[in-house]
Amino acid sequence: MRRLFLAALLMAASAAAQAMSVEVCDRPKEPSADQRDMMLRFTSIVRDELAASQQQVVLIARSGLDLHRIQTRYSHEGVALRDNGGQPWSVRELYYSCEDHKPRIYDEGFAGFVMGTDDPDSGYVSLVFLPPDHADPLRATAVDKHHALGVLGASYSANAYPFSTRHQNCNQWVMELLADAWGAGDAGSDADVRTQAQAWLRAQGYLPTVFTVSAHPMTWLPEFVHWLSNDDHPPEELAHNRYNVSMPSSIETFVQAKVPEARRVEICHAGRRVVLHRGWDEIAEGCVAGPGDRSFELTPEQD
Repeated sequence: MRRLFLAALLMAASAAAQAMSVEVCDRPKEPSADQRDMMLRFTSIVRDELAASQQQVVLIARSGLDLHRIQTRYSHEGVALRDNGGQPWSVRELYYSCEDHKPRIYDEGFAGFVMGTDDPDSGYVSLVFLPPDHADPLRATAVDKHHALGVLGASYSANAYPFSTRHQNCNQWVMELLADAWGAGDAGSDADVRTQAQAWLRAQGYLPTVFTVSAHPMTWLPEFVHWLSNDDHPPEELAHNRYNVSMPSSIETFVQAKVPEARRVEICHAGRRVVLHRGWDEIAEGCVAGPGDRSFELTPEQD
């Protein structure tokens, strides 16, 4: 299955865009046997952290596309579910179907989600554990196809504006699912579910990630790349080359503020080095352990 992440943002952000291929639906390079072994071990560590939590639903983000040039670690957010569809853990997420040219909701196996990265030699995963009063309604909403599909947009755009229903990206689907689960429909409005969700997010103070990009590629790229858009962004933002976009970092900032009891665990690997960190601050770039972090090596002898 071919999927699109947020390549468009990197393409439009700087001169580095010139090195990016627009063929973002191409399959990533197959990892070597050693890389695959390491990634499977890393996936097992993340899965063990989920199992130890005894929770049924967890917000999960991973690094996928390399966005470090625009100071962005995480590109893709999903909802990890225990015992959904017969799998111990799977991730419900929005993905862009390159074959159908449309967004879909997909339940991905846990290993596939964690290993869905452009760089098999390094990667980051962020887990946000919610208290029961927020976790229970999120799980109920996420597993209910009526609700999960109710906040699915008809048109995908990697740089979708979060307060328009014209387009949607994968992270915005998670934001609107959270809104639907946590009270967006309680007002009894006749507006559609997505409109209600976005109004609720505005009222709750949700702030998307702001990218300032080079104006030149974004003036013509949307005409040729159907998963990019300008038509949903406010003219005053476009005039200043600013794009407000839902990203995992803005989701986590929102959850941290709204649910102070939530806790976060970040796990990364660089080669066979693994670092596990507990807290809302991020692991140092390069997967370098800080005070209180757990760091260890994955060696072949652990087979």
